[in-house]
This record gives sequence, C-alpha cells and structure tokens, in this order.
Amino acid sequence: MPTAVRDLLSNPALALELLTDESRLPTSALDAAVVWVHSSDLPDPTPFLEPGHVLLTGGSQFVGRPEEAVRTYVGRLADRGVVALGFGSGLALDGPPPALVTACCAAGLPLFAVPYRIPFIAIAQHAAELVAEEANERRNWALKAQRAISLAALKPNGLAATLAEASRQLDRWVMLLGTGGVMDRAHPADPGEEVLAVVREEAALLLKRRRRSSASVETGGEHVLLQTLGSGQTLRGVLAVGGAARLDDAGQQVLDGVVAMAALALEASHELDRARSLLRTGLWHALLAGEVELVRQVAEEVWSPLPADPVVVALLKPEGVAVEAIEELLEARAADRPGSLFFAALPSGIALACSPAAGDLPELLVEAFEVTVGVSAPVPLDALRRGLEQAQEALERTRPLAPRVVTFDELTRDGVLALLTRMDVTRVAEAMLEPLTAYDDEHGAALVPTLRVWLEHDGHAERAAAVLGVHRHTLRARIQQCARLLGRDLDEFAARADVWAALLALDAPVRAAAAR
Repeated sequence: MPTAVRDLLSNPALALELLTDESRLPTSALDAAVVWVHSSDLPDPTPFLEPGHVLLTGGSQFVGRPEEAVRTYVGRLADRGVVALGFGSGLALDGPPPALVTACCAAGLPLFAVPYRIPFIAIAQHAAELVAEEANERRNWALKAQRAISLAALKPNGLAATLAEASRQLDRWVMLLGTGGVMDRAHPADPGEEVLAVVREEAALLLKRRRRSSASVETGGEHVLLQTLGSGQTLRGVLAVGGAARLDDAGQQVLDGVVAMAALALEASHELDRARSLLRTGLWHALLAGEVELVRQVAEEVWSPLPADPVVVALLKPEGVAVEAIEELLEARAADRPGSLFFAALPSGIALACSPAAGDLPELLVEAFEVTVGVSAPVPLDALRRGLEQAQEALERTRPLAPRVVTFDELTRDGVLALLTRMDVTRVAEAMLEPLTAYDDEHGAALVPTLRVWLEHDGHAERAAAVLGVHRHTLRARIQQCARLLGRDLDEFAARADVWAALLALDAPVRAAAAR
C-alpha cells in the first residue's frame, strides 16, 4: 500500500500529534498517499508544491495576519492537493493559531503538531524511507506478477489464462474485445451494461484509427484503460482493464507486459482461427456433396453439433466490410447457442446454415454490418445446395437495394415475371414504354395508368373502365391508341405479357424505395 499520512503520525519516534478532530475529517483523509514532505514559511508556497505533498511550517507567515488570510492560506493548500499540514511548535509561535485549526477542519485538511525537538528533516527522511520501501515492494510485486502472467501464457489456452492471471494480479476486471467490437471474454466477469457500452464505443474508435493506440476513460465510477492489440492494418482487438483507481507505475508496467503477452497469444489464436476457417469451408463443400454424417461428426468434435433439419441458408457478400469481424460475431453466436449455426467463407460470400429458430441472425448482420442478406426457404441438410442456390437468387434479386434481409419466399410470391424485371432491365422497359409516357406528358393524358389497369383486369373493358371512372368506349379508344404508339397488337397474349413485364420493371424502383 502507498505511504499514507497515518503512517507518519503512527511513528512514536516523531511524536506527531493530530490537532484536527479525526471524526470531522473526510473518511479517507488520513489514508491519503504521501508523495513527498516539503517545508516552507512562505505566505503562498503552492507554486512549489504538488498533489500528495505534506507541508511543514514554523508559522512565521501567520504572525499578525487576520483570520481571513489564514483561511485563504489553507484553501490554497487544499486546492493544490496537499494532503496534510505539520506545524512546528516553539519556532515562530508556541502553537498553531486557533484560526488555523478551524480552517483546516473546515477544509478537511489534517493538521498535526511537530514538537520543537523534532527537526523537519527527520520527518522528511522518514517519509522518504517509507516511500522508497513502498516503491521497492511494488517493483518486487511487478516482477512476480509478470512472471506469473508469463507462465500463464504457456498454458494450453494461453490467451484465456493470461487474461485471468492479469485480472488476479492487478485486482481488476480484464476484457478482450475483437475487431468487430464484440466482447470476446472477460475476467472475472464483465463490468455491467453501462460500462460495457462505453468500452465498446471507445474500442470502436481505437480500431477505426488502424494503428496501435490507447485511451483511458472514466465511467460508472471506474477508471478504464484500453490498448489495441496487434499493429497497423493487422489489429487483432482491444484489451480493456478497469478498476476503482488509476494504476501506479508498477501496475502500468505489469499491464504493458499483459498487452505484449495477449498480443502474442491473440496472433497465435488468429492463425488457429484461420486454419479452422479453412476446415469449415472444406466441410461446407462436403455438405454440398451430401456428406452430412461425416460433417456432423467433425463439427461436433471441433465446434458444436450441426443445426437439426430443416435449416435455412443465408448468404451475404461483405463488400467493404471486414470478413473477420463478421466471422467473429458468428463465432460468438455459435458459442452462445450450440447446435444453432454452421457457417463458412465461400467465394460467393459468407454462407450460413442455421436453425429457423435463429431467425433474428440475418437481421442482426444487416444492422451490425449494413449488408444485404439473402435467405432460403427451409431445406434439409442433404439439400443444402438447393438452399444455397435459393439464398443466392434472393441476394442477387435485391443487390441494388439498401441493406436488408430478402427471402426466397418473397421471390416466389412475386412470381416468375417479377424475376424478369430486375433493376438491370429498367432502362429497356423505359425505352419500350417511352411512346406512351411521352404522349401522356405532352397531352396530359393517362395512357400508362389506363393500360396498367386494363391489363390488371385481364383486358375486361367494363371492369377496368369502372375502376378508372371512364366510359368503356373511352377506355377502348385509349387502348387502341396505346397499341398504335407501341406498334403491338394488344389482342395477342404475348404482347400483353411483354407490356405487363415492362410495367412491372417500371415500378421496380418504386417498390425498392418502399422496401427500404
């Protein structure tokens, strides 16, 4: 423990006497850490003092001074961070002025009497010995702590063991966050949602810099230090350490060692994860080939059981998004819910086979990474290829749209014609219908809406006219005008189907905007 004011007062050889009533002082006043002991009779010695200093004075600056000057003097000491004031009796005054005792009590500053026979240098020397002894103890502790952490790093699960030992040695919680900002692990436990939210936000800012960096924050009554792990473009995560007080030099020295050990362990873990990722990809291809039982045995041995039939297949293409961050989130999800998810990185994107009960996962990926996710209908694992094709079709169908989840069921509800009206044929549809849209713009007519309603009602003039609120003869005249402008015989089914597909394509941007 750091040398405290109480340690100076407890030395019988110095015979120091506390003059301020301890019950009227702040609870921790006598336990304040002493950095150094200084002596001065200046009316304002604060320019030469630092927080944690104990000031000794003979009191000549108080001779003939009013009470207000004494209160101002004490207030300056308290504001400067002085932790105690020693008054040398029998020097300039026989004892401290009553106003000094009152002012120290009011400011919460311990005031003690120094007998005439005790030189100030004896107090300073004793404090220096205590501070040096404490520093030596902390150095020894730091060496032992670093050795314990180094031995922990050699254990089979070196990363987890390193963080657990660091938490024990530092007596603080220690947390590792991955490159996606997701908490990977914490020892002995996470600090709670309030602190965790701040730590995640600060970690995300550090990772965005793409270089080694650190930060410190005060939140929830705790002091938190954050340090990136890795270097430059290969950052592997962020280490966060929190506790009620700041680390001293010895603690910071131990933390530096933890950062180095954790970075090495994380790099080794990353290489292992890469090998596991390649194995997962190989197993996915085995699933596509129908080797369900083989993959089931391997997956259960290495990860967790495969999800039970049926599964839904989801596919996303993380363009501009770190694949590692997505895989990290999926790893955490699979660990939290064993048997609900199997995934792999493929040339076509990241593919997932998951239980229908894990239906929130695609939405979570959209929210976290702003990607579009295609989702298949439920399929058995031995029909995984069909599910992947459905997810691929759903993804391709909506690629120009804003990030969202699109299911294969949506495509089947829209029908085959909807598949023919992808965004890449919109310009063709516009050119095909341009004679009608130009006529409507020039004459203030309504050929396009008339044609759409007429086709929606299977070419039935009376029903379409009723919807439009026009006479059937007017409607027929408009349809004939459409046929002339388009150069098509709208009595033929093929012509009607072609025009209907063009109208659907013309509506596609409107439907896309509505889906966002």
